[in-house]
Amino acid sequence: IIFSFVCMSVCVYTFMLMMQRWGLNTYLYGPKDDLKHRLLWREVYSPEEEVQLRTLILEAQSRGLRFVYALSPGQDIVFSSACDLTLLKRKLRQVSDLGCQAFAVLFDDIDHSMCQADSEVFSSFAHAQVNVTNEIYRFLGEPPVFLFCPTEYCGSLCSPSVSKSPYLQTVGEDLLPNITVIWTGSKVISRKLSVECLAEVESVLQRPPLIWDNLHANDYDSRRLFLGPFKGREPQLRRHLRGLLLNPNCEFEANYIPLHTLGSWYRVGKEEQKVANALDECEECDYCPDRALSTALHDWMEELNQPLQAGEKHFDLVLCLYLLKEEREGRDGERKRLNPPSQANYQAPPSGGSRGQKTQGRVICSGKGLLSESQVRLLVGLHYLPHEHGPSAQKLLQDLTWLKSNCHLVSANTKKTPPQKVDEWRGRASRFLSLCEDIAQLHCSVVGGANRAVLYDLYPYVWDLRNTALMAKAFICWLGCGKTTGADLLGVESEPWVFKGGVSGEVQMLLPIGSSSELFSHPPPLFPTSRLYNIRPYHSKDKVYDICESLYSYSSGRTQGGQESSMAHPDIIGDRCLGPCLALCPEYSFILEDELGVCGCVLGILDVRSFAKRCQATWIPAMKDKYPPKGAYFDDLIQLMEEDQGEYPDSLLYHFPSQLRLDALPELVDISVSRTLLTALLNALKANGSQGVFCEVQPTDRQRLEFLTKLGFLEILRGEARSREGVVLGRLL
Repeated sequence: IIFSFVCMSVCVYTFMLMMQRWGLNTYLYGPKDDLKHRLLWREVYSPEEEVQLRTLILEAQSRGLRFVYALSPGQDIVFSSACDLTLLKRKLRQVSDLGCQAFAVLFDDIDHSMCQADSEVFSSFAHAQVNVTNEIYRFLGEPPVFLFCPTEYCGSLCSPSVSKSPYLQTVGEDLLPNITVIWTGSKVISRKLSVECLAEVESVLQRPPLIWDNLHANDYDSRRLFLGPFKGREPQLRRHLRGLLLNPNCEFEANYIPLHTLGSWYRVGKEEQKVANALDECEECDYCPDRALSTALHDWMEELNQPLQAGEKHFDLVLCLYLLKEEREGRDGERKRLNPPSQANYQAPPSGGSRGQKTQGRVICSGKGLLSESQVRLLVGLHYLPHEHGPSAQKLLQDLTWLKSNCHLVSANTKKTPPQKVDEWRGRASRFLSLCEDIAQLHCSVVGGANRAVLYDLYPYVWDLRNTALMAKAFICWLGCGKTTGADLLGVESEPWVFKGGVSGEVQMLLPIGSSSELFSHPPPLFPTSRLYNIRPYHSKDKVYDICESLYSYSSGRTQGGQESSMAHPDIIGDRCLGPCLALCPEYSFILEDELGVCGCVLGILDVRSFAKRCQATWIPAMKDKYPPKGAYFDDLIQLMEEDQGEYPDSLLYHFPSQLRLDALPELVDISVSRTLLTALLNALKANGSQGVFCEVQPTDRQRLEFLTKLGFLEILRGEARSREGVVLGRLL
């Protein structure tokens, strides 16, 4: 088995030790962050770069690993140019002099067209590539390992088909027989590989191919990670290949299970060869992905809970792996480093009077704890394989789909629903909410875990799924309140795998506003926090007035009259900011809570026109009774409450009939939680038929203006165009 690690400037000693442990035997060097591998392939390495490369070569050899140097000249090489050929030879001779004895020339992912000079010399693009490859192979002394990656490297790229491709026919006929050809299968990312599916390409190439397996490669989707086992490849393939290359995740810590199970797969293949004539023993040699996964999980648990700091065994790179005899490059992954939180920069959200030391039934997550095996299985199941979700992800998606499709069972508009049907919906909802809570706890455990290297590699993915689960949980809780009219619950219909994002992306697309990518695609915070959050519909028992007063006083730019108001009457701020919505349309109010209790909320109005009429008819009279004239302040209070409701032109309300109220939106270190809270409300408004929503913000509140702008809100009205000085921003749903 060959494992290729794509890295130039970092220590890979621990990694090579892991390769030894699992029986991998080849390291392929082809990082895209080494510009002299692809973009500047004509340039030789400097003396300092030579030292780095020689060190990698010697380290690999000291551990019994074959070092393969890969070069990708295909983007701009002139095949007929003697100068380019000389530069290519010079570059590979330099690497050869450093001790490298195995090479790969890659022509993947390039344009098929030839320049005028090449067209005059070569009859086809394939002839040009083959001619240069054969020349280089001979120049290097026909090394025992020499790989060639064709431009048509999988069945879906072959024109018109694998068996009839003139390109592949030329490669098979003219490429020297000892040069190995790389192949990825029927697709760039093949779900399955079998002996039968390789027979056709072997016939055309006139040699067994080397499989470049992208099963665990995640460089094409920044929201996906693949922690599942090596699967869908028959161990019998080994006898029909020159090798198998695995191109794994960009994140080093994510590849423990893929590599561990690949080693198991390869060892089974070797055993099958030994007992090929002993049929009674073959059953013992069968490769079982689930069994291999359990073994890998058991071994990984020990590493996951080791107090390892980032940098001790952490690499900015991409890896590849090859089985048997040869291999190809890997893909580079440039990732953001996450920094531990600084107390100087951290500002905890203010705590209101209703916040206790912890919320009932929930444990405060802090310190460095241990990931349990059930949590690791959940993590793997949620980030399984590109064509297959693990059990936990399947359950999450199936339950969400069913609950949404059957929400009419608990709708207030549905009469005489059989009790058993209601119980079924609520039971399934309870299981779904429990799984969402497990995902939130997983996020907490990863952030608070002892192994910081795992945190830095896996955090963006766990954080993304945590936010999506929070949103889905809030949506199901809202459906359970029976307030939906069923106007727009379908979301976006798509076949699996056609959109990015993995489980997070599929959950997103099941939500009413799932097609609004700007609400979901954001970078993770620089300061990971292990605080547990929950988003849910408002309950009448929630003491949000206290939180509103605290936030109102805490937030700069929204404190005018705050102290005077609270001294005059404790409910004034709450009645002005929250009261009308909580009294007249509580079904569009969502609560954010952490371990200490309620810490914020966001309010919505489905139909501003009808809300304004109800407010004048019921709310304002109630406030006149509650705050009878007692002086200058109370004399103006009712007038202020009336002005708070605002008067908006029909041209605005025609396109944006709904409104957001953000007076109690908290300011958090992880702003994604506030964004998720707001998105939960947008889901509810969209589900009940709203086509657009607006929000009024003070022009001096730059933080909130920026927050809404990043969520797709655009300025519609400004103060000079109306009687109020606020800026109105809106977005369509």
